[in-house]
Amino acid sequence: MTDTIPLFPLSHGIFPDGMLQLQIFEVRYLDLMKRCHQNQVPFGVAWLRSGREVQVPGEEPLMHSHGCLAHIREFEQVQPNFFRLICQGGLRFELTSVSPGPLGVWQGQVNYLPQDPEIELPQHLQSHADRLGKVIATAQKQGVLERLPIFAPYHLDQCGWLANRYAESIEAEPAIKQQLLSEPDPLKRMEAVALLVE
Repeated sequence: MTDTIPLFPLSHGIFPDGMLQLQIFEVRYLDLMKRCHQNQVPFGVAWLRSGREVQVPGEEPLMHSHGCLAHIREFEQVQPNFFRLICQGGLRFELTSVSPGPLGVWQGQVNYLPQDPEIELPQHLQSHADRLGKVIATAQKQGVLERLPIFAPYHLDQCGWLANRYAESIEAEPAIKQQLLSEPDPLKRMEAVALLVE
């Protein structure tokens, strides 16, 4: 399915079901986020290949080929020109073209990628689920579960969900994370993540 969506370019992106916390103060994004929140529609998070997150006159950012929709889960207007948002990752997309839009918000023509099929975690990768499970259990025991940058439910037995949680948290170049984001096979993505973690 092809669509044209507003883009929010970032140096680090978001994966499906992932958490993204944003502080919005640029005029172009204040209007965009207000509209997305009011109409309950997502926007696209694109990964920057070059350029800056804050708009620079005459500078056109270059974006990587894959991104992810972001749905606003929490919206707080701290001041008239300052919002705090918590967003959740939705569908992945492939970015086919970028063009200028209203108020300086880039518009992207995208092809949506299918949701991950449910593939159970094989035994040889179980240690990665156990490790994250311990983090979640400890946070729960200490009463600080809401501070974890992970949304429930916790699908620790699913390759796609677990791979995405590791992929968004590990220290890796954007190009490597792009490869993980674009990988259609959740098991292959999880195996690639395991190699990076180990």
